[in-house]
Amino acid sequence: METRTISIKGMHCKSCEILIEDELKKIKNIGKVDIHHKTGKATIQYKGTVSQTDIVQAVQTAGYTLGEENSLALFSHNKQDYIDLGIAAIMVTLLYLILKELGIFNLNLIGQNNLKSLPVVFIVGLTAGVSTCMALVGGLVLGVASRFAQQNESASVGEKFIPHIFFNAGRIVSFFILGGLVGLIGSLFQLSPIGAGTLVVIVSVIMIILGLQLIGIFPRLMTVSISLPKGISRALGISSHGNKAYSHTNTMMLGALTFFVPCGFTQAVQLYAMTTGSFLQGAITLSVFALGTTPGLLSLGGATSFIKGKSGLLFRIVGLIVIGTALFNMRNGLTLAGIKAQIRTPQVAQEDANVKIENGVQVVHMEQNAHGYSPNSFTVKKGMPVKWIVKSVYPYSCASSLVVQKLNIRALLTEKEQVFEFTPHEKGEIPFSCSMGMYSGSIVVSE
Repeated sequence: METRTISIKGMHCKSCEILIEDELKKIKNIGKVDIHHKTGKATIQYKGTVSQTDIVQAVQTAGYTLGEENSLALFSHNKQDYIDLGIAAIMVTLLYLILKELGIFNLNLIGQNNLKSLPVVFIVGLTAGVSTCMALVGGLVLGVASRFAQQNESASVGEKFIPHIFFNAGRIVSFFILGGLVGLIGSLFQLSPIGAGTLVVIVSVIMIILGLQLIGIFPRLMTVSISLPKGISRALGISSHGNKAYSHTNTMMLGALTFFVPCGFTQAVQLYAMTTGSFLQGAITLSVFALGTTPGLLSLGGATSFIKGKSGLLFRIVGLIVIGTALFNMRNGLTLAGIKAQIRTPQVAQEDANVKIENGVQVVHMEQNAHGYSPNSFTVKKGMPVKWIVKSVYPYSCASSLVVQKLNIRALLTEKEQVFEFTPHEKGEIPFSCSMGMYSGSIVVSE
């Protein structure tokens, strides 16, 4: 068995490897083909003789060429790139200040926590689609779709909108199927706080990479791609020619996997579906919620569909937004995973007036509102039972999904008072947060 190694230009991802491998294996006498897009090398094993012309033709048929990739600089040497980036930063900052002044980031629904009504579930989805879910899920699809538009500058507005359709279709289908399973065996689909936090951090890293690629000042990063493993890609049938760094199947899978991304609204509806004990009811509830998030996600991501040609400034604006939301989500993920990443110091009521001793029990009252938890920190004594009474005044806020990892508490707060009882046996801090890590606080245990 003879072996030959060739260099191939233009590969970006695992799908590129599959396309070239399929064409090379069509050549007579070639057996095994091993391709690595990161190194730009392909190793061919064959018996007898193989014509170089046949190899060149096969690689070209797949949409690539033989040769070494030119070494890319780490930083751009184009002065205009940095000017555009500065302008984009100013525009993003102004946009943020305007949205903050309008109260968009504090959007909540007030009312009875009645998720049995599908119209209410749909409204909750609409709210999530323009608030917390948009920050996490929207930032992800925005980065992917913008990257697609950047690599397909000649595509029409309709063609550039296609990634959003596939992403949301995958999301709705997975929410129906997995929502039904949650209705039957829901506890298996609830990630631990550490697992959820880790997932948020991973998604945030992906978003940062996409954002850095979009701002266009790191040429070497343009060769980095995020895709499914080659074995999974082949099993899913990703082997047709097309955009070498993008596939509809990958995008649908990405949308489907957002079921596990711990947006507070999503987990609130998941917790309800878990209580139904019904596949059909759980499936319908979560798919209606996903359908409700669609308008917000489409309106955000659809903006990339109107980007024409080499619109560097617009891509940089999108890139900065993606990076900003990624950093915000990474902080939340670290908090959820138990790693302190708080920027502000928890507010402790003077002399802990909120903690009262009743019949040898420390009674604590806490309110969950539009801004998180009040108070968001209090001190209790070690070895004395604690009765923690929590009431929600904004039940559809992300903060209504309460997670306390050390106490093994995961609860959906309602307007009805909920009581959590425990006895702290160790001095230290017991952190708590919403299921997305956005709102947090702590229980300080003293001697």
